[in-house]
Amino acid sequence: MPKFAAIDVGSNASRLVVAEATTPDDLRILHQDRRPVRMGHSVFVTGKLDPGSIDECVEAMRAFAAKIEELEVDHYRAVVTASARDADNSADLLTRVNAIGVHLEAIDGTEEARLVKLAVEKKLPLRDKRALLVDLGGGSLELSEVHHDEVRFSTSLEIGTVRLLESFLDDGKPVTKAQERVLVEYLDRMLQPVAQDFLRRSYDLVAGTGGNFETIAELCPVADAAVPTIDVKKARQVHTRMRKMTAAQRRKEFGLRADRADVIVPALYVLTAVADLARTDVIVAPQVGLKEGILHDLIARSMRAWDPKLDEHLGTRATIQLGRRYHFDEPHATQVDRLASQLFDRLAPLHKLGPEDRVLLRVAALAHDIGDFVDYAAHHKHTQYILEHSNLMGISAEHRAVAGCIARYHRRAVPNPKHEDYGKLPPEDQRKVKKLSAILRIADALDRGHRSKVQKLELATNAREILITAHGREDLSLEVWTAERKAEYFEQMFGKKVRVLAEMG
Repeated sequence: MPKFAAIDVGSNASRLVVAEATTPDDLRILHQDRRPVRMGHSVFVTGKLDPGSIDECVEAMRAFAAKIEELEVDHYRAVVTASARDADNSADLLTRVNAIGVHLEAIDGTEEARLVKLAVEKKLPLRDKRALLVDLGGGSLELSEVHHDEVRFSTSLEIGTVRLLESFLDDGKPVTKAQERVLVEYLDRMLQPVAQDFLRRSYDLVAGTGGNFETIAELCPVADAAVPTIDVKKARQVHTRMRKMTAAQRRKEFGLRADRADVIVPALYVLTAVADLARTDVIVAPQVGLKEGILHDLIARSMRAWDPKLDEHLGTRATIQLGRRYHFDEPHATQVDRLASQLFDRLAPLHKLGPEDRVLLRVAALAHDIGDFVDYAAHHKHTQYILEHSNLMGISAEHRAVAGCIARYHRRAVPNPKHEDYGKLPPEDQRKVKKLSAILRIADALDRGHRSKVQKLELATNAREILITAHGREDLSLEVWTAERKAEYFEQMFGKKVRVLAEMG
C-alpha cells in the first residue's frame, strides 16, 4: 500500500503527517508530528528570517526526513508559506533544507488556498453551497469564496497571527487601548479592498482552518454541532477576557500551549473582523488544513484520480475573474480563448506541447487585453505585468511568468532575449512562449473586429503549408486579411506557410 507524507513549514510551527492510502478517498494516518518552530519570528518586521529559526527549522526537517525514510514513504511534498514568501534570505533556508535531502518549496497564497480547499471539501459538503473559506496562519490570511464547489474568488492578505503579534502587540503582555486601536485600523484597511468581492454577503457556510481556529472551537463551541463549530458570541467574550491577560495567565486559565497563548489574541481579532464582514454568528472549524490538502493532492495525482482539466478550469476561471476586475472585453477574450484552443489542439503534431501548456495558452488568451485598463497603446506590456503579479488559483508564480510573456507577445515585438522578463525564463519556457505566442497572434487576428464572427476552424497541413478554414455566417474578409498578415511569426517558428480561407453559411 503506497505511503504519502506532507510537510508544512508554517510561520508558527512545522508539521508532518504520513498516511497510507488504498484509494484517493480512503487513507489512514500513520504518523503526525508538530514542531513549535516560529519561522515567522522577526521576518514580518525585519524582512529577514531569524538565523536561530532557520537552525531550528533545519533540525525539524532532519527529524521529519528520518521519519519519512523509516516509514518508507513513496511520495512526499514539503512547502513553506508566508515566512519564506516575505523573507529576503529565504534562499538560505531552502538551500540548507535541500542539503539534508528534503526538497522544500515556497508556495504562494493562492496555491495555499487551493490545497486548503482540497482538505476542507473532504470534510465538509461544499457542493450546492456558497461558502467562505478562511485560512489563518502566522503570516497570512487566505480567503476563498466557493460557490457550488467552484472557487469564485481567492486572495491572500498580509494578515497573520505572528505578523500582528510582532508588529502591533507586546509579546506576552495585555493589549493596551492604543495597541488595539492601531491593530483594528490595520485589519480594516487590509480587509476593506476585498470586502466588495466576497465579504458583507450571506454564506451557507463559513469555515476557518488553522491551529487557532481549532483551539477557539474547543474554547467557544456551538453545543451539539456535528462538526467542531465556533460560537462567535462566545469568542467575543473570551477575547475580551484574554486581551486583558498576559500570555502566562492565558496558558494557566485556558490550558494553552506556550506558542498558542500569545498568538490566539491576534487570531481572535481576525476572527471577529471576518465574522462581522461575512455576517455570521458561527464559523465551522473542520480540523484540517494545508498538510491534509497536500496529502489529498499527492494521493490523487499518484493514483491518476487527478483530472488535469480541473486545474485548467481553476486557472481559466480565475483569469476571467481577474479580467472582470479590469473591465476587459469578455466576449472577445473568450472567443480568442476558444480559437486559440482549437488551433492548439489541431496543431499538436507540429508544436508537440502538452496539456499544461494548453492551460498557459488559455490563460494568456483570456487575459491578453486586460492591460487596456491601464493604457491601450502599451496594453500588451501592462497585461504581462498584471498577469505576473496577480494571484490566480491553480497557476503557480512560475507559470504566471510564462503566461504573461505569451500574452505580452500577442502583438508588436516578438520574443527577444534582450527583453528582461523573457530573457530570465529557462530555455524550455522560452521555447514555449515562442510557439504559444505565435498561435495566440493568429487566434487574436481571427477576431479582429471583436464580434465573434468565426464559429469554428478547420485545419489541413502538408509539408509546406497550413490551411486554416474559418467558418461563419457573416463576412470574414477582415479576419482573413488580419490573420494572414499576423501569421509571419508563426511561419518563422514552424517553417510552414499559412493560408486562411473563409467559408460562409
